[in-house]
Amino acid sequence: MKVNPYQSIQQNPYRKQVEKSDKAAAVSGKRDKLEISSQALEMQQGTRIEKERIDKVEQLKKQIEAGEYKVNPQAVAAKFYGYWNE
Repeated sequence: MKVNPYQSIQQNPYRKQVEKSDKAAAVSGKRDKLEISSQALEMQQGTRIEKERIDKVEQLKKQIEAGEYKVNPQAVAAKFYGYWNE
């Protein structure tokens, strides 16, 4: 690019970049569309087992907070013994 202090530059060298960004902004106005099948909706709602598990966890949390939850040490020991001796 030739620099001449006596003549003004009529072209903006960054004009192409500005035009590209303007076009990209116009295109980005489109929105994506998402469709979920009926099978996927059923999977999102959860199964009976999941609901029962959530209920059981809530009951255990309430018992722990109230100080009513008691651990059976013999049952815990039996589970550990069975796990490590497989």
